[in-house]
Amino acid sequence: MPVMKFSEAIRDAYFETMRAHPEVFMIGVGIIDPKAVFNTLNGLREEFGDMRFVEGPLAEQMLTGFSFAAATLGLRPVLIHHRIDFLPLTMDQIVSHCSKWTYMFGNQQKVPIVIRGIVGRGWGNGPQHTQSMQGTMSHFPGLKVVVPTNAADAKGLMISSILDNDPVIFVEHRWFHEDTGEVPEGLYRVPIGKARIATSGKDLTLVAIGPMVQEAILAAETLTKSGKSVEVIDLRTIRPIDYETVLDSVKKTGHLIVADSDWGQCGVASAVISHVTQNAFEALKKAPCAITWPEHPAPASYGIEPTYYPMAKNIVTQCLKTLDHSTDHATHQTEKPVYGPF
Repeated sequence: MPVMKFSEAIRDAYFETMRAHPEVFMIGVGIIDPKAVFNTLNGLREEFGDMRFVEGPLAEQMLTGFSFAAATLGLRPVLIHHRIDFLPLTMDQIVSHCSKWTYMFGNQQKVPIVIRGIVGRGWGNGPQHTQSMQGTMSHFPGLKVVVPTNAADAKGLMISSILDNDPVIFVEHRWFHEDTGEVPEGLYRVPIGKARIATSGKDLTLVAIGPMVQEAILAAETLTKSGKSVEVIDLRTIRPIDYETVLDSVKKTGHLIVADSDWGQCGVASAVISHVTQNAFEALKKAPCAITWPEHPAPASYGIEPTYYPMAKNIVTQCLKTLDHSTDHATHQTEKPVYGPF
């Protein structure tokens, strides 16, 4: 399989679907900019022309309504936002129309639209351009929400999202764009609603979302040196959530930690912990806990950012605490971690 960057895998998904399905088109504000939305759209306009690569006006609500209408008429629009922070400008169309239409028309009317929002952590973007919002978007029935964390899943989930007949929010963390990995060729699909077991283990279940997946894998590797076996689950889809995979793992390990790249209150981590405690309480040997963003806006300062976002060392500390291991050993000493309540 060819090796691609995460950003290149997104672009490859567009080429594959647009060549195979003439009803697919791109639309968004600034998609014709020279940087091609972080190099994810290079060459698309040249191959498919302005009828299928549409530069829109600075009117996000209108663009969403236009894309929604196009989807109800048999097209498959991919609406692209440079920042997921622009989605609040479009919430009426997403929540009141896109997510409700199929239900309101007795499953006879489909809305095959992809709304791609990029999370802009880094660059000193600050609180207005660094929000995750994945928990917010996963709240509404009728939407599907995917969060890929590697190049192969980025392509496979994008293709599945475009070819799905329901509206899909594609949450894309810019943090991954330069990561590389093997990516299958062709119309390769990753099923929406199916988690990935990133590492197998028997002592603790570590469910992770977004950039916390990489941190969770690093934490699991560190804990292996301490003789602890951690199972890392990359949810990949946060609506619907693959609870079956999570429950099977918790029943095996008896311990649960959820690490989410978002705020904790009313978030995905809370939903996973709630579901597990309601459906597998007897399997738990200790109370589950969540590792999330601190409950205040994301900082712009490069100096503050490292203390704001939970990292692998914070996960290691909490895993050792959950497994009743001392955190005083020199190899695990860290400053007081800054993340959500346990």
